[in-house]
Amino acid sequence: MKTLYTAVSTAQGGRDGHVRSSDGIVDLDLRTPKEMGGPGGAGSNPEQLFAAGYAACFESAMRGVARKQKKTLADTSVTGQVSFNVSDDGKYVLSVELHGKVQGLSRDETQALMHAAHEVCPYSNATRGNIEVKLIVE
Repeated sequence: MKTLYTAVSTAQGGRDGHVRSSDGIVDLDLRTPKEMGGPGGAGSNPEQLFAAGYAACFESAMRGVARKQKKTLADTSVTGQVSFNVSDDGKYVLSVELHGKVQGLSRDETQALMHAAHEVCPYSNATRGNIEVKLIVE
């Protein structure tokens, strides 16, 4: 395997702490959401950061697949929803919904594009078999 890029970030203080990337571009306070028993307030959380990363990566994968299929994507977006769940046996698990919109493509074409992107997206490859990921056409 050939490494193309490595992102480096350091978290301190856990869910109610701070996270900073090695280049300083990401430099955020973290707060546990009130829904999870935390204080909420100004600050992000790991689920928001994961949702943003997955959505961006997945939309890029959709564009890459479309390029290979000789399709031009105009107004396209992916919204990631990452849920923090507790299983019946008390384990904490994540689940993901990716909501895709592609102007100019039919619902079936968009669904096919999303499924093809799901096969090549690095986040999808990392999560496959580990967490539930639903692809939803809007």
